[in-house]
Amino acid sequence: MSASANEPGTQSPQEHDDSDSEAMEINLPSFSDLKKGFGLFFRKEDADGIEDTDIEDTNIEDSKYDVEELDEEAEINGPPPPPNLAGESMEALLQDYNDDTRPTLPDTSTVSSFFSIFGRKVGKNVPLYDPAVHGNLTEITLPEHYQIRREYWVREGVSKVIIAYNTKTMLEEYLVYEPPLSEFEHDLLERLYIDLRDVLLLSDEDHSMDKRQLIMNKTFELIRSYSISLSKTSLFKVEYYLTRNFLHWGRLTPIMEDPYVEDISCDGNDIPIFLFHIVETNIKTNIAFAEDILLSLAIKLAQRTGKHISTASPIIDSTLPDGSRLNLTFGKEVTSKGTSFTIRKFKETPLTPIDLLNHGTFNVRQLVYFWLAVENNKSVVFIGGTASGKTTSLTAISAFIPPLKKIITIEDTREIVLYHENWIASVTRDTVSDADTGIGMFTLLKAALRQRPEYILVGEVRGEEAQILFQAMSTGHTSFSTMHAGGVDSAIYRLENPPLNVPRNMLESLDIISIQKQVEINGKHARRSEEVVEIAGIDPSTGNVLVNSVFEYDPVADIARFSGRSHVLSSIGKSYGLTAEQINEIVREREQVLLAMQKQKISSYAHVSRIIYLYYVKRELVMESIDNLSVFLI
Repeated sequence: MSASANEPGTQSPQEHDDSDSEAMEINLPSFSDLKKGFGLFFRKEDADGIEDTDIEDTNIEDSKYDVEELDEEAEINGPPPPPNLAGESMEALLQDYNDDTRPTLPDTSTVSSFFSIFGRKVGKNVPLYDPAVHGNLTEITLPEHYQIRREYWVREGVSKVIIAYNTKTMLEEYLVYEPPLSEFEHDLLERLYIDLRDVLLLSDEDHSMDKRQLIMNKTFELIRSYSISLSKTSLFKVEYYLTRNFLHWGRLTPIMEDPYVEDISCDGNDIPIFLFHIVETNIKTNIAFAEDILLSLAIKLAQRTGKHISTASPIIDSTLPDGSRLNLTFGKEVTSKGTSFTIRKFKETPLTPIDLLNHGTFNVRQLVYFWLAVENNKSVVFIGGTASGKTTSLTAISAFIPPLKKIITIEDTREIVLYHENWIASVTRDTVSDADTGIGMFTLLKAALRQRPEYILVGEVRGEEAQILFQAMSTGHTSFSTMHAGGVDSAIYRLENPPLNVPRNMLESLDIISIQKQVEINGKHARRSEEVVEIAGIDPSTGNVLVNSVFEYDPVADIARFSGRSHVLSSIGKSYGLTAEQINEIVREREQVLLAMQKQKISSYAHVSRIIYLYYVKRELVMESIDNLSVFLI
């Protein structure tokens, strides 16, 4: 993406100059250009084949270092100045740090090769950037046609997000700012990225060392080998970009670290990245990738998932190391605008029933209904469109599963997170060779039934595994799952027809269908349970599926209304010999527990699960301390 001085985001070094969509050849600066010189240790080998640094929208894969040219320039301009004459020396650079952390300069007189300098390691760890001590590295100058709506640091001092209104387009935009680089800093960073790759590969450092610290120690050694001096600010900028590219997600790092971002969408070459922001919903960013940079990023993302992508196999659907879901298409094989990807960010800490109560997805009566249904082995399927909150709701109500019950989850990409010890998490596997048929959900479900589970959770049914799932329900295994469907009728139609092919008489084993929907309230998107429906049986005369609507959403009042009748609650009462009044008393007591957690701001998954666990094993104790449930939290 080309960027002029008037456009937002020019603080980021990625946008130096990429007006030409083809990869540029980067000629490393001469000694005279650098003024202080890179020193005695330069590689003679070609730098071809190095992956894109993602430091700028230019490709350093073609960068080469012509040592003969440098020798000629050295003869004309003279040798580089020694370290003590090259401006602020590295010793003076760190003179304000404590003696126990100050590196000592190695004796370079005995160094005979490029890598031999690493025989003399930095004596002490190089001090790392701390925004509280060193201040902000990112400077922001917003163009005149932008008006700030809100701003926040994603990473204090270095990466900041500004939501601004563009008076030209009359739309709000998501602007990412990172520390600006001078031309010298940018060229140095490219050189360091190339050299550091080799150094880290050859390093025999203790792998228990903090990776950020290891990178900076090696970087400091390299900079000294170049015989140049940097200010502390420049060194900290180098630290940020090197750790960002080696340890994180390159230019996507600020977006990946933004807790308000749910989905990241790249639609092709030189097209701005679009996000789904929790507050702003769909919004355009000031980040885009040129074709060569995007191809390199696609390969990097695929490698992070442990899979291979190429023109021969241009589509992958996998999981990133942090649990985020990645769908990626490579080049223009299947997407005409170029490489595209969508990242659905993973929440390491899942939403709880209290979170859904706070967000208005369910009201407290609906949550108690699901609590009793889950406890009493009723099977539930959540249906709805994309991003309607199906998996989120499934995970949340799983907190109501009684402790010590054996749970097996089956998914094609990991999304479900449970706070239960007796839990087996199984994931499908794609084919890895021509002789391998892979391991699908059908196979995993069959294997799960042999493990005597009490609860089976299937991420999403979309094929023949639906038959096994409903067979499991029919044989008494409580099952939860999700499915794409717009309503009860369409869900039943999908279940009964290819490729699911579930016989109608088996549908009776399903107890509850919850229809999830994304709605707009006061101009903002929200997730609501549109309807909760019970499968009451099959009409023997007509063969039609009988349903009972328990809760129905009123969009005008933004509330879910209880119909007053529930076959599930009635069957639970009959099982325990309870009257309707006794069932209502149980419902009111559990409502009290959930509302107490909401009022006391107990919403983390671990804490909510612990309160529910204690309610199962020591109900009287929980009710005695209902006004201060925090006493049970560790």
